[in-house]
Amino acid sequence: MGTLTALTFLVLPATGLGDGSPWWLPVGVGAALIATAVLVVDRVAARTVHAARDLTQGALELGAGDLNVRVEPNGPRELVAAGYAFNRMAEHLVATRADERELVADLSHRLRTPLTALRLDAEALDPDDTSIGTFSEAELDRRRGIRRIRQAIATLEDEVDQLIKTTRKAATQETAPGSCDVSEVVRERMRFWSALAGDQNRPYRVTGAQLRIPAPVPRAELAAALDAVIGNVFRYTSQGTAFEVAVSRRDGYVAIRIDDAGPGVADPDRALRRGTSDRGSTGLGLDIVKRVAVQANGSVSIDRARMGGASVVMLLADPEATPRQVSRFGLIGRRTREARDHAGSGRRWNRYRPADR
Repeated sequence: MGTLTALTFLVLPATGLGDGSPWWLPVGVGAALIATAVLVVDRVAARTVHAARDLTQGALELGAGDLNVRVEPNGPRELVAAGYAFNRMAEHLVATRADERELVADLSHRLRTPLTALRLDAEALDPDDTSIGTFSEAELDRRRGIRRIRQAIATLEDEVDQLIKTTRKAATQETAPGSCDVSEVVRERMRFWSALAGDQNRPYRVTGAQLRIPAPVPRAELAAALDAVIGNVFRYTSQGTAFEVAVSRRDGYVAIRIDDAGPGVADPDRALRRGTSDRGSTGLGLDIVKRVAVQANGSVSIDRARMGGASVVMLLADPEATPRQVSRFGLIGRRTREARDHAGSGRRWNRYRPADR
């Protein structure tokens, strides 16, 4: 810029200053050029500093654990490229973390099956009570060993449950509500539980899980709910007791039904109440099931199964259901049909009606 001003002073005198042209003209032109250059450089520098500051702030927030932070690429071409690279890196970190949490949850679900088998085998052992009766030293040691085994298995089960809950909670907080294929989740979980069912000679059947059936709940959430209900079948019914897992769609809902041929549930309302259970446990499993169903705008019910035991039904809103316009006459006709079906089949149809929950 200084060279340009010098040239102005050198050129203009040779071309007209001697003819009476005002002397301040070249000075004004040079000053204007300098001011314009300063203004342009200031604007470019401001954009560069602003883009660099945004990129630095985004890196600090990402380092602090905010995986949702993104930057607006701007400034010089190099900083724009750096901004796009930063956003791609953040997306990759989110995907990697989600994969890790899914892996942890899946491994936790895998551990549940052998842990359930160990607990059932431990429960089949002799009593571990040493407070009543007179025992030899060897018998005392044996009973104390049985107690330690049962306590260790119970501790492992609690740790696995806590790991699944923590992983699922973190994944839910970091990601938007997702969806999954109910049939795929049912088939996957039954592949794990079928091994334990074979060891215990439990007949089982899976129906309705051949076609894709979407539900507005994350995959890990639905898997945890299924494990809770199926785990209760293995925990609270004797070996050899049959069970069934069925999936169906109707009236705007997806129904997942788990029936067994065990003794059933004496007080279904109490079993569904948070923190209580008819079996001496915390009731957390059914509370997870209820929370997943409510999250999907559905409900949970416990009834008497056709197999003779308990029937736990999860209703999840069908995201692909078409809203129906029900007229007054159509509603009357439907109620008449439902009353007739109810009279003909007892309480079976009530398990699939949200109004009965």
